[in-house]
Amino acid sequence: MPIELIAIDLDGTLLNDHKEVTPKVKETLGRAKAQGIKVVLCTGRPLVGALEYLDILGLEEEGDYCITYNGALVQSSHDGKAIVHHTLNFEDFLAIEKLSREVGVHCHTIDMNAVYTANKNIGRYTVRECYLTGMPLQYCAVSDMDQNIEIGKMMMIDEPDILDAGIAQLPPSFFEKYTVLKSEPFYLEILNKGASKGNAVAGLAEYLNIPRENVMAIGDNENDLDMIEYAGMGVAMDNAVPKVKAVADYITKSNTEDGVAYVVEKYALEQA
Repeated sequence: MPIELIAIDLDGTLLNDHKEVTPKVKETLGRAKAQGIKVVLCTGRPLVGALEYLDILGLEEEGDYCITYNGALVQSSHDGKAIVHHTLNFEDFLAIEKLSREVGVHCHTIDMNAVYTANKNIGRYTVRECYLTGMPLQYCAVSDMDQNIEIGKMMMIDEPDILDAGIAQLPPSFFEKYTVLKSEPFYLEILNKGASKGNAVAGLAEYLNIPRENVMAIGDNENDLDMIEYAGMGVAMDNAVPKVKAVADYITKSNTEDGVAYVVEKYALEQA
Protein backbone atom coordinates (compact mmCIF):
# COMPACT_ATOMS: atom_id res chain seq x y z
CA MET A 1 0.00 0.00 0.00
CA PRO A 2 1.34 3.50 -0.77
CA ILE A 3 2.46 5.62 2.20
CA GLU A 4 0.21 8.67 2.56
CA LEU A 5 1.20 9.91 6.03
CA ILE A 6 4.60 9.82 7.76
CA ALA A 7 4.64 10.58 11.51
CA ILE A 8 8.14 11.43 12.78
CA ASP A 9 9.44 11.92 16.30
CA LEU A 10 11.91 14.78 16.81
CA ASP A 11 14.74 14.11 19.26
CA GLY A 12 16.75 11.00 18.42
CA THR A 13 14.80 10.51 15.20
CA LEU A 14 14.39 13.50 12.89
CA LEU A 15 17.23 15.40 14.59
CA ASN A 16 20.83 14.30 14.80
CA ASP A 17 22.79 14.50 18.04
CA HIS A 18 23.40 18.23 17.46
CA LYS A 19 19.62 18.88 17.27
CA GLU A 20 19.91 19.49 13.52
CA VAL A 21 17.88 18.47 10.48
CA THR A 22 20.56 17.31 8.06
CA PRO A 23 20.48 18.38 4.41
CA LYS A 24 19.72 14.79 3.33
CA VAL A 25 16.74 14.47 5.65
CA LYS A 26 15.43 17.90 4.60
CA GLU A 27 15.74 17.07 0.90
CA THR A 28 14.07 13.66 1.26
CA LEU A 29 11.12 14.94 3.30
CA GLY A 30 10.71 17.80 0.81
CA ARG A 31 10.37 15.21 -1.95
CA ALA A 32 7.83 13.30 0.14
CA LYS A 33 5.70 16.42 0.63
CA ALA A 34 5.95 17.28 -3.08
CA GLN A 35 4.70 13.76 -3.82
CA GLY A 36 1.57 14.50 -1.72
CA ILE A 37 2.55 12.62 1.42
CA LYS A 38 1.56 14.24 4.73
CA VAL A 39 4.75 14.70 6.76
CA VAL A 40 3.84 15.19 10.43
CA LEU A 41 6.23 15.98 13.27
CA CYS A 42 5.35 14.38 16.62
CA THR A 43 6.75 15.92 19.78
CA GLY A 44 6.27 16.38 23.50
CA ARG A 45 6.83 20.10 22.95
CA PRO A 46 4.14 22.73 22.38
CA LEU A 47 3.71 23.93 18.80
CA VAL A 48 5.96 26.95 19.36
CA GLY A 49 8.77 24.58 20.37
CA ALA A 50 8.55 22.81 17.00
CA LEU A 51 8.27 25.90 14.78
CA GLU A 52 11.99 26.02 14.01
CA TYR A 53 11.88 22.54 12.48
CA LEU A 54 8.53 23.03 10.77
CA ASP A 55 10.00 26.10 9.09
CA ILE A 56 13.16 24.26 8.01
CA LEU A 57 11.06 21.52 6.42
CA GLY A 58 8.44 23.80 4.86
CA LEU A 59 5.66 22.28 6.95
CA GLU A 60 3.82 25.47 7.92
CA GLU A 61 1.46 25.69 4.96
CA GLU A 62 -2.28 25.16 4.95
CA GLY A 63 -2.89 21.42 5.16
CA ASP A 64 0.21 20.75 7.28
CA TYR A 65 -0.18 19.32 10.80
CA CYS A 66 1.90 18.78 13.93
CA ILE A 67 1.29 16.47 16.90
CA THR A 68 2.19 18.28 20.13
CA TYR A 69 2.38 17.58 23.88
CA ASN A 70 3.06 13.86 23.24
CA GLY A 71 -0.31 13.51 21.53
CA ALA A 72 -2.53 15.73 23.67
CA LEU A 73 -3.18 17.87 20.58
CA VAL A 74 -3.05 17.59 16.82
CA GLN A 75 -2.72 21.10 15.45
CA SER A 76 -2.64 22.79 12.11
CA SER A 77 0.93 24.03 11.86
CA HIS A 78 -0.36 26.80 9.59
CA ASP A 79 -2.57 28.55 12.16
CA GLY A 80 -2.37 26.48 15.37
CA LYS A 81 -5.98 25.29 15.22
CA ALA A 82 -6.43 22.03 17.12
CA ILE A 83 -8.32 19.24 15.36
CA VAL A 84 -7.76 16.45 17.93
CA HIS A 85 -7.95 17.13 21.69
CA HIS A 86 -6.77 14.91 24.55
CA THR A 87 -6.22 17.64 27.12
CA LEU A 88 -6.51 18.28 30.85
CA ASN A 89 -9.09 20.64 32.38
CA PHE A 90 -9.36 22.95 35.38
CA GLU A 91 -10.40 20.14 37.73
CA ASP A 92 -7.30 18.19 36.72
CA PHE A 93 -5.22 21.31 37.35
CA LEU A 94 -6.55 21.67 40.89
CA ALA A 95 -5.99 18.00 41.72
CA ILE A 96 -2.46 17.78 40.29
CA GLU A 97 -1.35 21.12 41.72
CA LYS A 98 -2.60 20.09 45.18
CA LEU A 99 -0.92 16.70 44.96
CA SER A 100 2.41 18.23 43.90
CA ARG A 101 2.42 20.36 47.04
CA GLU A 102 1.54 17.37 49.21
CA VAL A 103 4.48 15.33 47.88
CA GLY A 104 6.85 18.31 48.02
CA VAL A 105 7.79 19.00 44.40
CA HIS A 106 7.49 21.99 42.08
CA CYS A 107 4.82 21.91 39.39
CA HIS A 108 3.93 23.88 36.29
CA THR A 109 1.12 23.91 33.76
CA ILE A 110 1.32 24.37 29.99
CA ASP A 111 -1.46 25.40 27.63
CA MET A 112 -1.18 26.65 24.05
CA ASN A 113 -0.08 30.11 25.20
CA ALA A 114 2.27 29.91 28.18
CA VAL A 115 3.88 27.99 31.03
CA TYR A 116 2.13 28.82 34.32
CA THR A 117 3.52 28.34 37.80
CA ALA A 118 1.83 28.94 41.13
CA ASN A 119 5.19 28.68 42.92
CA LYS A 120 6.51 32.06 44.05
CA ASN A 121 9.87 30.32 44.39
CA ILE A 122 9.99 29.43 40.69
CA GLY A 123 11.83 26.18 40.05
CA ARG A 124 14.87 26.36 37.78
CA TYR A 125 13.52 23.50 35.68
CA THR A 126 10.42 25.57 34.93
CA VAL A 127 12.73 28.28 33.60
CA ARG A 128 14.59 25.60 31.60
CA GLU A 129 11.34 24.37 30.03
CA CYS A 130 10.44 27.88 28.92
CA TYR A 131 13.90 28.32 27.40
CA LEU A 132 13.69 25.02 25.51
CA THR A 133 10.18 25.55 24.17
CA GLY A 134 10.17 29.32 23.64
CA MET A 135 7.02 29.63 25.75
CA PRO A 136 6.51 32.67 27.99
CA LEU A 137 6.47 32.10 31.75
CA GLN A 138 3.62 33.46 33.86
CA TYR A 139 3.16 33.37 37.62
CA CYS A 140 -0.47 32.55 38.35
CA ALA A 141 -1.90 31.78 41.78
CA VAL A 142 -4.15 28.72 41.89
CA SER A 143 -7.15 30.92 42.71
CA ASP A 144 -6.52 33.05 39.59
CA MET A 145 -6.27 30.23 37.03
CA ASP A 146 -8.73 30.42 34.14
CA GLN A 147 -11.40 27.81 34.81
CA ASN A 148 -11.81 27.24 31.08
CA ILE A 149 -8.14 26.47 30.49
CA GLU A 150 -7.28 23.69 28.04
CA ILE A 151 -4.06 22.14 29.33
CA GLY A 152 -1.64 20.32 27.05
CA LYS A 153 0.27 18.86 29.96
CA MET A 154 1.31 19.48 33.53
CA MET A 155 4.77 18.69 34.85
CA MET A 156 6.16 17.91 38.28
CA ILE A 157 9.71 19.23 38.12
CA ASP A 158 12.52 19.25 40.66
CA GLU A 159 16.01 18.02 41.49
CA PRO A 160 16.12 14.29 40.65
CA ASP A 161 16.31 13.09 44.27
CA ILE A 162 13.44 15.37 45.33
CA LEU A 163 11.34 14.39 42.31
CA ASP A 164 11.95 10.67 42.86
CA ALA A 165 10.94 11.01 46.50
CA GLY A 166 7.77 12.78 45.40
CA ILE A 167 6.96 10.16 42.77
CA ALA A 168 7.27 7.43 45.40
CA GLN A 169 4.43 9.10 47.31
CA LEU A 170 1.99 9.28 44.39
CA PRO A 171 -1.00 6.95 44.87
CA PRO A 172 -1.76 4.14 42.37
CA SER A 173 -5.00 5.92 41.44
CA PHE A 174 -2.94 8.80 40.02
CA PHE A 175 -1.27 6.50 37.47
CA GLU A 176 -4.65 4.97 36.63
CA LYS A 177 -6.24 8.36 35.92
CA TYR A 178 -3.43 10.02 33.95
CA THR A 179 -0.71 9.22 31.44
CA VAL A 180 2.49 9.75 33.44
CA LEU A 181 5.89 9.94 31.69
CA LYS A 182 9.31 10.60 33.20
CA SER A 183 10.97 12.31 30.24
CA GLU A 184 14.08 13.54 32.09
CA PRO A 185 15.54 12.82 35.55
CA PHE A 186 13.97 16.12 36.65
CA TYR A 187 10.72 16.04 34.58
CA LEU A 188 7.54 14.05 35.28
CA GLU A 189 4.96 14.78 32.56
CA ILE A 190 1.25 14.33 33.33
CA LEU A 191 -1.27 14.12 30.50
CA ASN A 192 -4.83 13.14 29.74
CA LYS A 193 -5.13 9.34 29.75
CA GLY A 194 -6.06 9.46 26.06
CA ALA A 195 -2.99 11.53 25.14
CA SER A 196 -0.45 9.48 23.23
CA LYS A 197 1.31 9.79 19.92
CA GLY A 198 -0.50 6.66 18.71
CA ASN A 199 -3.95 8.04 19.49
CA ALA A 200 -3.00 11.35 17.90
CA VAL A 201 -1.71 9.73 14.70
CA ALA A 202 -4.86 7.57 14.54
CA GLY A 203 -7.07 10.64 15.03
CA LEU A 204 -5.27 12.58 12.32
CA ALA A 205 -5.38 9.62 9.90
CA GLU A 206 -9.13 9.32 10.48
CA TYR A 207 -9.56 13.08 9.97
CA LEU A 208 -7.67 12.84 6.67
CA ASN A 209 -9.40 9.60 5.67
CA ILE A 210 -6.08 7.75 5.43
CA PRO A 211 -6.11 3.99 6.26
CA ARG A 212 -3.63 2.91 8.93
CA GLU A 213 -2.04 0.60 6.35
CA ASN A 214 -0.90 3.75 4.54
CA VAL A 215 0.73 5.30 7.62
CA MET A 216 4.45 5.17 8.43
CA ALA A 217 5.59 6.11 11.95
CA ILE A 218 9.25 6.59 12.90
CA GLY A 219 10.65 6.87 16.42
CA ASP A 220 13.28 5.88 18.96
CA ASN A 221 11.88 6.07 22.48
CA GLU A 222 9.12 4.56 24.59
CA ASN A 223 6.70 7.44 24.01
CA ASP A 224 6.83 6.47 20.31
CA LEU A 225 5.78 2.87 20.97
CA ASP A 226 2.06 3.07 20.35
CA MET A 227 2.33 5.12 17.15
CA ILE A 228 4.82 2.58 15.79
CA GLU A 229 2.43 -0.22 16.75
CA TYR A 230 -0.52 1.63 15.16
CA ALA A 231 1.12 2.39 11.83
CA GLY A 232 0.93 0.05 8.89
CA MET A 233 4.70 0.46 8.77
CA GLY A 234 6.27 1.10 12.15
CA VAL A 235 9.93 2.08 11.96
CA ALA A 236 12.53 2.12 14.74
CA MET A 237 15.76 4.04 14.49
CA ASP A 238 18.94 2.02 14.90
CA ASN A 239 19.56 4.08 18.06
CA ALA A 240 16.09 3.23 19.42
CA VAL A 241 15.56 1.60 22.80
CA PRO A 242 15.03 -2.20 22.70
CA LYS A 243 11.26 -1.98 23.38
CA VAL A 244 10.77 0.14 20.26
CA LYS A 245 12.89 -2.13 18.09
CA ALA A 246 10.89 -5.13 19.33
CA VAL A 247 7.56 -3.80 17.97
CA ALA A 248 8.86 -2.19 14.76
CA ASP A 249 8.28 -3.61 11.29
CA TYR A 250 11.61 -2.21 10.14
CA ILE A 251 14.79 -0.85 11.75
CA THR A 252 16.39 1.96 9.79
CA LYS A 253 19.78 3.62 10.21
CA SER A 254 20.50 5.82 13.23
CA ASN A 255 19.70 9.51 13.63
CA THR A 256 23.36 10.30 12.94
CA GLU A 257 23.22 8.37 9.65
CA ASP A 258 20.14 10.04 8.09
CA GLY A 259 17.95 7.11 9.13
CA VAL A 260 14.71 9.00 8.45
CA ALA A 261 15.81 9.83 4.92
CA TYR A 262 16.93 6.25 4.33
CA VAL A 263 13.60 4.60 5.21
CA VAL A 264 11.43 7.27 3.56
CA GLU A 265 13.41 7.01 0.35
CA LYS A 266 13.31 3.21 0.44
CA TYR A 267 9.62 2.67 1.24
CA ALA A 268 7.63 5.88 0.69
CA LEU A 269 8.96 7.75 -2.32
CA GLU A 270 8.00 6.88 -5.86
CA GLN A 271 10.87 5.15 -7.54
CA ALA A 272 12.00 6.43 -10.91
